[in-house]
Amino acid sequence: MGPGKYISSDIFNVGGYDWAIYFYPDGKNVEDNSTYVSVFIALASEGNDVRALFELTLLDQTGKGNHKVHSHFDRALESGPYTLKNRGSMWGYKRFFRRTTLETSDYLKDDCISMHCTVGVVRTRVEGPKQYTINIPSSDMGHSLKTLLDSGIGCDIEIQVKDETFKAHKLILAARSPVFRAQFFGLIGDTKTEKVELEDIEPSIFKAMLLFIYEDRLPDLHEITGSTALCTISIMMQHLLAAADRFGLDRLKQLCESKLCEEVTTDSVATTLSLAEQHRCPQLKSICLKFAAANLGVVMKSNGFTHLEESCPALLAELLETVASVDEKSSSTLSRKRSSSSIIGLDMAPGGPAEPANSNVRRSRRRV
Repeated sequence: MGPGKYISSDIFNVGGYDWAIYFYPDGKNVEDNSTYVSVFIALASEGNDVRALFELTLLDQTGKGNHKVHSHFDRALESGPYTLKNRGSMWGYKRFFRRTTLETSDYLKDDCISMHCTVGVVRTRVEGPKQYTINIPSSDMGHSLKTLLDSGIGCDIEIQVKDETFKAHKLILAARSPVFRAQFFGLIGDTKTEKVELEDIEPSIFKAMLLFIYEDRLPDLHEITGSTALCTISIMMQHLLAAADRFGLDRLKQLCESKLCEEVTTDSVATTLSLAEQHRCPQLKSICLKFAAANLGVVMKSNGFTHLEESCPALLAELLETVASVDEKSSSTLSRKRSSSSIIGLDMAPGGPAEPANSNVRRSRRRV
């Protein structure tokens, strides 16, 4: 065909623009003496400053999958997209492939090549400051549902917890808890049930859980218990975590984990560690192990440690491993400090041993 002459693909549309592939069997430039084949992608429709990314793949026609790929999709958007000024603008490779190599390669079959082209059009939108705004209030859904609970309107289920009875809405309970959903609407559930009794949970804990179900926030345990004692609140939080795990309330469980993490003490850490192990709380467990390892002597004297030994003896091995890890890190840090402090006040004579910079240092060391 001669240099500068091309074979064009069918026109295809991407991003609202028409495109075409131009293949130059004898190269695009005369000066290359038909040594290379050239491949270009051209903007075939009207457009101004069209930004795009391209990928050209010369397909291996033997089925081996050894395709030749030229891609620019891994480039950053700030530098990667190419700008095609107007219709007829091109992007591509003048020296895409050496012609003699192509003629004897697996890319050519029956005097035909197969090429795959991917085009990505980049669209830019600039937003300036908004001149007018309307403030949107925060959601009050939790407050509205809490009001519904307090009023008793529409309640269709009574839940007996020891000597206290709580009224609620089955649909809301089912929407929030998979356990309640199965109990009221599952295969073995009874939608006509009007009263259920729960065991192994305290009324105050269930009340806190019920408030979370309606309000989607951690309730004020001080208000529920009427107590300001930290130990009482910590114990309640532990029981609330267990209840959250029992009824499938993952968000409440994580809120309890976070609160217990903030309030961990040498008195509570062993019990919290046992709780974290039993209710699959890996982050809380890791924090408790590190805290207990750093305060092992005091923790071992706590009542919770006895409970830990009885309920989760396997945790003791993990605790010892954590202690060893903490000791190793402490020893390494101390060693580095000693190494750095040992050279303070010393002068190194070339080829000789280190000597104190002054006699006072030497005398003080002898007294030690």
